[in-house]
Amino acid sequence: MTKTTLDSKVIDTLRDLPDMIPVFREYYEDWTIRVFNREQHECRNYLSPNRREFFKILLITKGTGVFTMGLNTYYIEEPTLLFIHPNDIISWKNLSDESGGYYVLFKKAFINTHVQLKAVIDKFELFTDKAKSVIRLNEAEVPRISQYFERMQEEELSNSAFKDDAMQAFLQLLMVESMKVARYPKPDEVTADYTHIHHFFDLLEKEISGINYSAPIRIKTAKEFAGSLHMHPNYLNQLLKKHTGQNASTHIQNRILDEAKALLVQTDWSLQDISHSIGFAEQPSFNVFFKKHTGYTPAEFRRSF
Repeated sequence: MTKTTLDSKVIDTLRDLPDMIPVFREYYEDWTIRVFNREQHECRNYLSPNRREFFKILLITKGTGVFTMGLNTYYIEEPTLLFIHPNDIISWKNLSDESGGYYVLFKKAFINTHVQLKAVIDKFELFTDKAKSVIRLNEAEVPRISQYFERMQEEELSNSAFKDDAMQAFLQLLMVESMKVARYPKPDEVTADYTHIHHFFDLLEKEISGINYSAPIRIKTAKEFAGSLHMHPNYLNQLLKKHTGQNASTHIQNRILDEAKALLVQTDWSLQDISHSIGFAEQPSFNVFFKKHTGYTPAEFRRSF
């Protein structure tokens, strides 16, 4: 099979896949670590452009696809380990109907609770050094790696009071074993289209993730984003619509809505402060925007959590 890059087929964004448990855009779901078998949980085409609250280690043992992390693209047709940081802009495109392997998701809070786990993550830099984040395996090495996912899944399903301690220990062993067998493939080139898309989502994330009352969002329209990227708004919309099924304004709107939800749940800021931070001059305008897209007023949403 020849190598393939992302084409014009629409890629679903994660927020459009509510059945893909536990990949939610809402970061306040009540879990700290989860393990999944890829044969039991369908892996669709997706694009995850936004900051997530979890780290992900993905083991692919069956199936063929194209994985993009930042501006690196990897054609995957043999066993592969992927270490994905919460801030990585990633995408996956299936090129076959097969799916095998595991993935584990764990939140920053889980790492902070286990100091030794954090030390191993910092030491090996598998999530932060992009040259190490993708590891090729041969068939003989797959059982050595798979066993740690299997043991973590057994612990997760148990009622043991020490399951979190056991799971973090297996995560450490998984990373040690990964370093022992590590072979780092050279990434393929990404298309010019994807480069532009990456820059848009990278700018969107930088604009949104740093907002607060003293530094509200600076730019929030498709025209402003296109100007910052030295592109015509029509061309930016055309690219995003082609590859994600949504235009720039929709992506910006959804990302602002996500951040508003997080601020409502995770802070005690007043509604006026939140509306100011995400670019609304008046709180009533924020109320209308929020209710239109969620069915709740901001106050109702906050009370529900």
